[in-house]
Amino acid sequence: MQVIESKIRQWSNGKLGNIRSLLSTLQYVLWPDSGWKPVPLMDIIEGNAVKRSYQRALLCLHPDKLQQKGANLQQKYTAEKVFDILQDAWTHFSSLGSV
Repeated sequence: MQVIESKIRQWSNGKLGNIRSLLSTLQYVLWPDSGWKPVPLMDIIEGNAVKRSYQRALLCLHPDKLQQKGANLQQKYTAEKVFDILQDAWTHFSSLGSV
């Protein structure tokens, strides 16, 4: 779990609250068959595009979806931590009136 924590910290370092940066680099912290398709930063400039990408990320990371896919313990742990980070960033993003 410490390796996963380190990977998540490295991924989110300097990006906390920056939903665009987090979404555009999400593939570096998730496992290969997570279902996440990388999103280039230039594709999520507009608020609505950010919202769509955020919703897609939540679908990949949601505990119920992971259960259906038969995710292992490490994947569930990673998803939970990443889910929380993305939710915090989304709250910050939406509080700015960007959507």
